[in-house]
Amino acid sequence: MDQTPLPPITDDRTVHITGGHRLEGAVPVQGSKNIALHLYAAALLADEPLTLTGTPEILDTLVCAEILNHTGTPTKVIGDRFETVPAAAWYPVIPDQLGRRIRITAVMAAALLARAGQVTFPLPGGDAFCRRLIDRHLAAMEAAGATLAVTGTHVKARIASWDSAPFTTDAATRSWGPSLGATVTAMLLAARIRGTSTILNPSVEPEVMVTASVLAAGGVGLTWKGTAALHVTGTDRITGGAFQVPPDRLEAATLALAATITGGTVHLDDFPTSEFPTGLVAVFADAGIELTSVNGGTLARCPTGPRALHMVTGPHPAFPTDVQPQLTAFLTQAPGGSQIEERVYTERGTHVGPLRAFGAAVNVDGSVITVRGPAALVAADVVGEDIRAVTAMLIAALAAEGTSTIRGMYHLRRGYGGLLPKLASLGARLIIDQEMP
Repeated sequence: MDQTPLPPITDDRTVHITGGHRLEGAVPVQGSKNIALHLYAAALLADEPLTLTGTPEILDTLVCAEILNHTGTPTKVIGDRFETVPAAAWYPVIPDQLGRRIRITAVMAAALLARAGQVTFPLPGGDAFCRRLIDRHLAAMEAAGATLAVTGTHVKARIASWDSAPFTTDAATRSWGPSLGATVTAMLLAARIRGTSTILNPSVEPEVMVTASVLAAGGVGLTWKGTAALHVTGTDRITGGAFQVPPDRLEAATLALAATITGGTVHLDDFPTSEFPTGLVAVFADAGIELTSVNGGTLARCPTGPRALHMVTGPHPAFPTDVQPQLTAFLTQAPGGSQIEERVYTERGTHVGPLRAFGAAVNVDGSVITVRGPAALVAADVVGEDIRAVTAMLIAALAAEGTSTIRGMYHLRRGYGGLLPKLASLGARLIIDQEMP
């Protein structure tokens, strides 16, 4: 199977957006970035060819595909289709130049450890707003029988015996609740260990549930005890198959906020309202955004304008942290004072400075962000430092007077395959200085 070359690491594009234009229309929603990434890791465990359709055409998924190729699993990406065949041999070293570009490096490493009995990988990267903690991932590896050597930059893990015993591990973090990634790490390790392992306090994020469904279809036994425990009965053979990646609830929310900050409406094609977390629906309603089921999709509008609110982020089904920066940008147009408490990534505030450059009255104190509006936003020249921060800048630019310049498109390409063309199709006035190959 042909290997897919990795796109350039940098993206020198500059986007110019002229604000003040109402966005109207209908757009599709890409496949879920975060679900696809975890399914790429699960693909390492399959003993038969595995195909995913609807995968987003973004840098992060291509980096994961490259990791699979480098470590022995032949992988091909054609458009939104991802295909693997089982490895003839594993080369369980995740290259630094790949592993340091994504956040789920430890999950990919866990799958390699389950397959090869050993793995070496760099600490994950990808975001400027926080250091990716992997203590729960490492705890799961140790519980599964691995011996770890951890430095300030790398982890080496080795399982001495292929006849590992079932294990128990806890996916809960100290700060905000269950770790999504650590839950998947533990599932992947347990999936190939005979007997029944137990994951205490598992995450129930869609990424976990979809990965669990793919493993179950492959022959792995999974029994849920609510959010208290997940029992995983492993097998020495996991079948492949074809699976569809669900739509990206985070892109859907971003599109809704982009349209409604301009006073417009957007129909999210084939994205049922039920795909949004209940916590997000409740917060959007408090902010004045109506989400209505129409023709198998969702119509988003804000008929009376943005409203100030107080809210907190949290694990599923609460309001997702990955929509917090975009919501912060939207709330700059809400009369009165808003307060957002960031309980997941308490350091997530790289969007605050750029929003101030637009003229927003935004402040951050520890994990609490305050916004006072409505602000008369004006064009700014800003740079995004992570995926969601750059989308917050795009949303602010849509509401600003004049033409804004936004850099940092590398981060946009990490998470969104076609957001800029979608915004243009809805009526956004934007120009891209340089198209990457």
